Amino acid sequence: GQTLPTPKAIDFEPGVLLGSVSGELGLRKFLESQGHSLIVTSDKDGPDSVFEHELVDAEIVISQPFWPAYLTEERIAKANRLKLAITAGIGSDHVDLQAAMDRGVTVAEVTYCNSISVSEHVVMMILALVRNYIPSYQWVVKGGWNIADCVARSYDVEGMQIGTVGAGRIGSAVLRRLKPFDVKLHYTDRHRLPATVEKELGVTFHPDAASMVGICDVVTINAPLHPETENLFDEAMIARMKRGAYLVNTARGKICNREAIARALESGQLAGYAGDVWFPQPAPKDHPWRSMPHHGMTPHISGS
Repeated sequence: GQTLPTPKAIDFEPGVLLGSVSGELGLRKFLESQGHSLIVTSDKDGPDSVFEHELVDAEIVISQPFWPAYLTEERIAKANRLKLAITAGIGSDHVDLQAAMDRGVTVAEVTYCNSISVSEHVVMMILALVRNYIPSYQWVVKGGWNIADCVARSYDVEGMQIGTVGAGRIGSAVLRRLKPFDVKLHYTDRHRLPATVEKELGVTFHPDAASMVGICDVVTINAPLHPETENLFDEAMIARMKRGAYLVNTARGKICNREAIARALESGQLAGYAGDVWFPQPAPKDHPWRSMPHHGMTPHISGS
């Protein structure tokens, strides 16, 4: 078999951000030394974009999931030379996978590259919501000292029932990081964890999300986006949750119904919602998740 390229030296300045347009993923010197051309752009939306123009000659497309270049069926049809679509991260739902298969385009991603980063982000967001950190921080910024307002919605994580939808690399890492908080752990996944792992983590298996969410004070979504998970957390699923529960989504924005989440926060069915994934990305300025109450949203940064 063919071996992977092995760097002979560091060809970038330590401390420089490579995972961006300006950093060109650190690939230019290597690719051009091998006789390839590299086009890097952030102009990727619309028929007149640089991406649309260059796509017709592209053999390989590399896109980050954080601000993706959407490879739709129409775009793939125009890219007659395209052989490979790489996600510089995890999750390739910005690619029309059926269209890629139909045209023999390989879709690849960097499995496990940022699973720990995401799992740490999940734990941070759970603590931020439950401890009411963000409003408390905002009182400081505004020059206030409103203790009662800060603690009115602040609780202990200890003793809570916390469940993950998905227990793969990220979901299981979340479970391991939550265990020391002395919580009751739950999970659902199409592939059940080994009995030894369930015993080690003290985690309870549920056959599906619908049977798990009603038990949990906190639900975290760590599953890929596909037809079975798209719009999974709609009005009906959120209604199954405990009133006043928290929901954290660092998976994909389309797993949660945008309007249902906002309504649940306004009604009190959800006490808080946090995540870093939106649809579309970047999120428009009028996206309801920017202005809904009791949220802890960030741009798509958990994998950084």
